Amino acid sequence: MLTVETIRKIRLSVHRDGKSIRQTSKDLHLSRNTVRRAIRSGETLLQYERQKQPIPKLGPFIEMLNGRLEEDEKLPRKLRRTAQILFEDIQLNGYEGGYDSVRRYIQRWRNERKISRGDVYIPLTFAPGEAFQFDWSHEWVEIGGASLKVKVAHLRLCYSRYFLCIAYPRETQEMVFDAHIKAFEFFGGVCRKGIYDNLKTVVNKIIGGKERNFNSRFVQFSSHYLFNPVSCTPGAGWEKGQVENQVGLARRRFFTPKIKAKDFKELNDTLKEQCINWAKSHKHPTFSDKTVWETYEEEKPCMISLPPPFDGYGERPARVTSSSLVTYDRNRYSVECSQAGRIVQIRVYADRIMIVSDGRVVGEHERHFGENKTVFNPWHYVSVLERKPGALRNGAPFKDWDLPTGMGNVLNGLQNRFVDWDRQFVAILNAVPLYGLEAVDKACEDALKMRAVSKEVVINLLNRNQEKDFAADVGIPPHLILKQEPIADCRRYESLMKGECNVAQ
Repeated sequence: MLTVETIRKIRLSVHRDGKSIRQTSKDLHLSRNTVRRAIRSGETLLQYERQKQPIPKLGPFIEMLNGRLEEDEKLPRKLRRTAQILFEDIQLNGYEGGYDSVRRYIQRWRNERKISRGDVYIPLTFAPGEAFQFDWSHEWVEIGGASLKVKVAHLRLCYSRYFLCIAYPRETQEMVFDAHIKAFEFFGGVCRKGIYDNLKTVVNKIIGGKERNFNSRFVQFSSHYLFNPVSCTPGAGWEKGQVENQVGLARRRFFTPKIKAKDFKELNDTLKEQCINWAKSHKHPTFSDKTVWETYEEEKPCMISLPPPFDGYGERPARVTSSSLVTYDRNRYSVECSQAGRIVQIRVYADRIMIVSDGRVVGEHERHFGENKTVFNPWHYVSVLERKPGALRNGAPFKDWDLPTGMGNVLNGLQNRFVDWDRQFVAILNAVPLYGLEAVDKACEDALKMRAVSKEVVINLLNRNQEKDFAADVGIPPHLILKQEPIADCRRYESLMKGECNVAQ
């Protein structure tokens, strides 16, 4: 096949320099027929296109292969057979050709079907405050010196193109709620419609068309914020093309090179700042005379005002073990000992775990990620110490217990002075539910000042302080207040004694 450069040399030699076809073919080392064809066509580019592709080995199996492809066309994309599977299928029926012939034919067949269906993406337009789009992406960052793959939630206002990226360790429902709540606060309002993929945390079942069976907790969430959730058609990512494009934009601009942060809070603060800077420095794709930030300020008054934050938790049942622990996400969390053996509800938030029993909170912890961590709250086990005070010595919940200063110093003092220090300190701990942690800590500080560290002294000080507080709270009616305070006079007593003696005589 003649290249464009060769054709140029032929045309220059004949038409400009006036050389003959024979001389030109000799100079360029080409046949005279090739030179004639280039001159007579008058074209600057000669291409050969094969009219028919011979497929001697695949030919007898074309009808079978077409049938398989038409069957797959009716199935969702994830359930369609790959070219390799189809190749192995026709091999079992006697095909002796190579895999590449099958792959090229399948690719050509699918491309032709795509063109015949008219797969053209139609640009979408939205009114101010009409819709936002949501999606997840996976990005690599460096947190605490370690490389980590994080899940990034993307929320984008369709009219102004203003967006926010928030990183999480998981893609669970509580993370979805938290991302929306933070984004709505960031935007200062809510759009009337939210556009989603068919996420498992949002959609329970695809019924048909646009009809969906949405997750009940997500329905509560959308009802709280007064927006209507809409799911895309499966495989039609262009229906939320803005946020799909945003994923690539954020990856190139925010996550390349790799972001370094000490924790997720610092990472999300960095992402938030970058989103604001991008909006203020980039022109709107439709309104070229305005930045994204300026368009957002026009859209903000059209958005629904924010209600109080939604209690965005995911709830799961769990049984409390005999060690008064519940397990969630491969980690264990303590609860009050009274709940051992019972079924409780774990309310999972993006950053904390709350355990509820009969509508009462029986445990709350910061959420931990990773595996095989046990998180104790020592106060959950204090009621058991009354029966088993020896557990204070080596009990896992009490290791490195962060006690208030006064109580911690009293514990050290008891350990240095008494053999039964555990029993004495357990008695002080049991006073906390009666008097309060602050009052017990103050009594411990007072005992240390008196240099009298024992449970009797601390309990005595607590009772004294309570009596003083009670006396200070008792009010005296105005008509019972003495106008003149009585004066102590011992002579009155002596005179009475003399009178008693005279009567006796």
